[in-house]
Amino acid sequence: MIICIILLPIIVGILAPLLPFRQRSHKEIFLEGAVVLNSILVWYLLLHHSDSTFLLAHFTGDLNISFRVDGMSMVFAGLVSGLWPFATLYAFEYMTKEEHENTFFLFYTMTYGVTLGIAFASNLLTMYFFYELLTLVTVPLVMHTLTREAVLASRKYLYYSLGGAAFAFIGLIMVIVYGNTTDFILGGVLDLTKIGDKTNILLLIYVMAFMGFGVKAAVCPFNSWLPQAGVAPTPVTALLHAVAVVKSGAFAIIRLTYFSFGTTFLRGTWAQTAVMVVVMFTIVYGCSRAVKETHLKRRLAYSTISNLSYILFGAVIMTPLGLTGALTHLVFHAVMKISSFFCAGAVMHQTDKHYVHELDGLGYKMPCVFGIFTVSALALMGVPGLAGFISKWNLAGAAIDSQNPLAYAGIACLLVSALLTAIYMLSIVVRAFFPGRDFDDSRIQTAHDPNWKMLLPLFVFTVFIILFGVHSQPIVNFFYEVANGVY
Repeated sequence: MIICIILLPIIVGILAPLLPFRQRSHKEIFLEGAVVLNSILVWYLLLHHSDSTFLLAHFTGDLNISFRVDGMSMVFAGLVSGLWPFATLYAFEYMTKEEHENTFFLFYTMTYGVTLGIAFASNLLTMYFFYELLTLVTVPLVMHTLTREAVLASRKYLYYSLGGAAFAFIGLIMVIVYGNTTDFILGGVLDLTKIGDKTNILLLIYVMAFMGFGVKAAVCPFNSWLPQAGVAPTPVTALLHAVAVVKSGAFAIIRLTYFSFGTTFLRGTWAQTAVMVVVMFTIVYGCSRAVKETHLKRRLAYSTISNLSYILFGAVIMTPLGLTGALTHLVFHAVMKISSFFCAGAVMHQTDKHYVHELDGLGYKMPCVFGIFTVSALALMGVPGLAGFISKWNLAGAAIDSQNPLAYAGIACLLVSALLTAIYMLSIVVRAFFPGRDFDDSRIQTAHDPNWKMLLPLFVFTVFIILFGVHSQPIVNFFYEVANGVY
């Protein structure tokens, strides 16, 4: 069943531009129906899964392409399958003003299947294969508009991703050579009898692989591709920044750290210190750049850079509580960020305004969009009662529990980031609802909220932002069990 779930979106994506649909609505029904069906199949699999592994291809020795459902894949596949139907619905309306729509939905739908391949990978080789494939299917989405800026952005994204994959490949080779298996096993697979006096070499390789996978997770200094990728249509950037690409990078780092190298081997070493310093710097750097940025989508992109390193900060604490905090923010941030990006996309779609200083007064013309944006802004800040507070609280608690002095400094980074997040997010809200006495509203007379295809996903995301904030204990308990190997 797993292979059907992975292949269905890929096949549907390929068929979409080939089938002779008489009306656009018929194509929308076909695509949305296929995506919803696939998401239903994913959730059925997650709720009725077994511990068996599905072998797709065997190469030699322990090297194979295979899939399995475990706790980590339940988290990531559940997130992806939960958001993709709403993202596709939103894309139908957004793409009415864009060209090359068939090509867009070809790669957009295929990306769903490839991301699920990463989620369900049972070993490092399989994850690496789909991780590379994800780059190939998303490059056309970044360069979709075919403008000079889009082509340059896609080139940078491709070069950075391939370069990062090369470093990640070195990590794969070391796991093959010094590990008992390439399968994902909580606690790691390294064979200490094989390592001998090569501990520091293995630690260096871990840092290199961390930075390699970290390219997609936008860690410093390999993050400049992400703001530039904002030239892509908003449904693309929302998935790049909230679900598919950047979360795949964070997911891969968690797999590498906890399921391949193992925290017992890494914790307390200079390698843990090195990667923790990198993610702490990225947290502050991302939100600092967001404060300066005036382009709306690029501002949100820098916010993503910062928040992704929240996830990695929890991961590199290298404790079950740290992993719990990382998984919490991986899921909660996805909902918060896709909501804010879709709000930005709705503004651009309805008004063709792209800069923060152009948003004056739009809160009264587009009350639903900016009301929802305000909720996502408060959540990203970490206001109690909303999802962001829960994930940040868990990360801070894990840092304190770790008794790692450097992790205590990470808490200070989280606090600085919260302050800067309030500045760059609330400045948008204030401009939208309080434009000033001398504001001339004649420039926005025609602005209004979009139709239901855009608003429905936004309202659903808002419900979950609030629900996760006031009733998060069941899902956090599930994340804790995943972190402790129960699932």
